[in-house]
Amino acid sequence: MRDHRSILCTYYLESEIDPEKAAMIMAGEQSSGTFIPVPGESPRIRERHAARVLNVQPLGKRTPSLPSRTTPDQVNAALVTVEFPMENVGTDLATLQTAIAGNLFELGELYACRLQDIELPEDFIAGHPGPAFGIPGTRELMGGVEGVMIGTIIKPNVGLSEDEFRLVVRELALASIDLIKDDELMTDPAYLPLERRVAVATEEIRNAEQVTGHRSMYAFNITGDLAGLRHRHDLVVQAGGRCVMLNVPIMGLPALAWLRSFTEVPIHGHRAGLAASMRAPGLGVDYRVWQKLARLAGADHLHVSGLGSKFYELDEQVSINIQALLTPLGKTLAPVPTLSSGQNVTTPGPTFNHVGSTDLLMLAGGGIAAHPDGPGAGVRSLRDAWTAAVEGVPLHEAASDHARRGDEALLHAVNSFSGSK
Repeated sequence: MRDHRSILCTYYLESEIDPEKAAMIMAGEQSSGTFIPVPGESPRIRERHAARVLNVQPLGKRTPSLPSRTTPDQVNAALVTVEFPMENVGTDLATLQTAIAGNLFELGELYACRLQDIELPEDFIAGHPGPAFGIPGTRELMGGVEGVMIGTIIKPNVGLSEDEFRLVVRELALASIDLIKDDELMTDPAYLPLERRVAVATEEIRNAEQVTGHRSMYAFNITGDLAGLRHRHDLVVQAGGRCVMLNVPIMGLPALAWLRSFTEVPIHGHRAGLAASMRAPGLGVDYRVWQKLARLAGADHLHVSGLGSKFYELDEQVSINIQALLTPLGKTLAPVPTLSSGQNVTTPGPTFNHVGSTDLLMLAGGGIAAHPDGPGAGVRSLRDAWTAAVEGVPLHEAASDHARRGDEALLHAVNSFSGSK
C-alpha cells in the first residue's frame, strides 16, 4: 500500500531529451530507481516507494543554463511536479533535503534543475515544533514593542576592542533600539571572545533599560563548531541574554533543529551562504522552499534581504519572500521576517507599499550608525519613517513636519540617504 501522504515538489528543468523523460529519470534517481534496471526493484517497491511525475508543463526551447558533458545549442525547458511518498523520508529534514534536493542537481541529462516550490503533508509539518517564540514571543521579550521592530548590526563588523564594543552597545541601547546583533562574521575571536561580548552587552543593555525603560534584545552569534553549540547557547542564557544567532546555511538545518530542541531564547536565523544555492535561476532551491524548512527547524527570525537592498534580489522577489514567511505553516508560529542590507529611512515606504505589514524587523547598519546626528537619531528617524509609511504620508513631507516641530532627525536622514542608492 502506497503512503497517501505525499510531498509535492515543483522543479524547473532543462533537458535535451523530452522533458517528461528527463523528469522520470530524475524521479527514479531520487527514489527507488537508478540509470538502469537493477535486480530487486520489484513492482512492489516501485508502487510503494518510487517518486512519480504528476505534471509536465513545457516552456519551450532555450539556451542551456548549466554546463554538462555535452553542449547543445538549445534545450527543452519545463516545469514539472514530482510526488515523493512521505514514507521514504519520514519527518527527518536531512533525509527530506537529500531526496528532493540531492543528486538530482548532478544529473547529466539536466541543463537546469531548480526546486521552485514544495507542498508538505500535515503529518510532516506536525512532526516539527517550528519557532519557539516567533513574532509574538519576540515582541514580548522586547517589552511589547508595537509596529515594525528596529534593529542594527554592530559596526565595524569585526576588529573592535572590548572598550570600543562597549561604547557602541551603550549608545545603541540608550537609543531604545529593539535589537542589536553581531555581524555574521563575528563569532568567537581571541581579541573579543563571545564570553566577553555577552558579559559586556548584557551589562550595558541592563543599564540602559534603567534609563530608558526599553528592553533591547541582543542576538549573539553562536555559529561555530557543532560540539560547542550548546555551551555557547548556555553562556548567553546564563548571562541574561535574550537571543542567539545562527548562520543557518553554514551550520545546516539539522544544527538549527538541534539548537531549537533546547533553546531558551529566540533563534535569529541569518542566511549567510544561501545565495550560493539560490541565486542562479537554473540551479538550487528557491527561497520559498528554504524558508519552510528553516521555519520547521525552528528559526524565530529569518533574513529575507530587503527592498531597495544592496543585494541582488529585485524588490518584487523580496516582497514575495516576505509574504511567504508570513503565510501560515500548519500550527507553527510565524517567524519574524528580517530585512537587511542597505536599509535606511528611504526604504520603509516602498516596503510597506509592497508588503502591507508591520510584523517585520528592519536591520539598518549604516542607516543608523551613519546618521549625521548619531545612532540615537538614526533609530528615531527610522521609527518616524515607518510611521509616515503606515499613515501614507510622503517621506519628505513627514521630515519637514518633524523639523517644524523641532526634531530634525528624520530630515537629516532623508538628506543623507536619499541619494545613497
